[in-house]
Amino acid sequence: MSEPLILDGTATAKRIRVEVAERVERLKERHGFVPGLAAVLAGENPASVTYVRMKRKACEKVGIVSTAYEFGADTPEQTVLDCVRTLNADPTIHGILVQHPLPKGMEENKILAEVDPGKDVDGIGRGSLGDLVKGEANFVACTPAGMIELLDRYNLPIEGKRAVVIGRSVILGKPLALLLLNRNATVTICHSKTQNLRDIIKEADIVCAAVGRPEMITGDMLKPGAIVLDAGYNRVEGRSHDVGDCHYESCASVASAITPVPGGVGPMTIATLLANTVKAAELVTGETPT
Repeated sequence: MSEPLILDGTATAKRIRVEVAERVERLKERHGFVPGLAAVLAGENPASVTYVRMKRKACEKVGIVSTAYEFGADTPEQTVLDCVRTLNADPTIHGILVQHPLPKGMEENKILAEVDPGKDVDGIGRGSLGDLVKGEANFVACTPAGMIELLDRYNLPIEGKRAVVIGRSVILGKPLALLLLNRNATVTICHSKTQNLRDIIKEADIVCAAVGRPEMITGDMLKPGAIVLDAGYNRVEGRSHDVGDCHYESCASVASAITPVPGGVGPMTIATLLANTVKAAELVTGETPT
């Protein structure tokens, strides 16, 4: 086969950030305000601290005002709930991001359920997930939404295709499957208990790996010409960089299009968070989001 189309998430995310910056400036000119994003971080999880820092930096670059509310791991759950309620009532805050995972002892679903659906720019609250089931969600979890956006930006068709999603988490696998289903794909969700996984993947036109197991999908498992979206990001001892859930070299030799790791799905996640935040601000004005 010829070389596959590389779905460049870094370049695509850069274009999205330019578009977001233009929308922020338009809000400022027409309505006299800029979008505000509040990140709620509880505990000292190093990855969470890094993610929040990256998100705040990305906000600054496009003109979104970003504020972090940080709490220790031993903070009472009620304190975090009160913070979310205060942010819900703050007209300068258009998006609220509760960084997960939360520390042990805090009920994550309870805190996420407290986020105003109109400010749930992370798209993982009960209201947003319920609206996604109905095909009416304003905000969708950022990684799966970014994966669909990547397909669209490269004009890769979804309707009528057989799609396999490996992974069933509430922040990735399940919403991704619903997004594909809402776009008229025929979707199969696979997981650790799935039997005959290889046979199922072999029939897929679109393979979405979101399971968190390094390089578990190999080229000999793919249908020739399949599109491969790899949302995995795994640290492997002795490797100079993180690797995906797909073995890139063997999959690239069979696929018609593929996301690299790094530089594929990852950059799309934060770009989608920025787009969701400016959309939340646009909805407040009554304007149709662009």
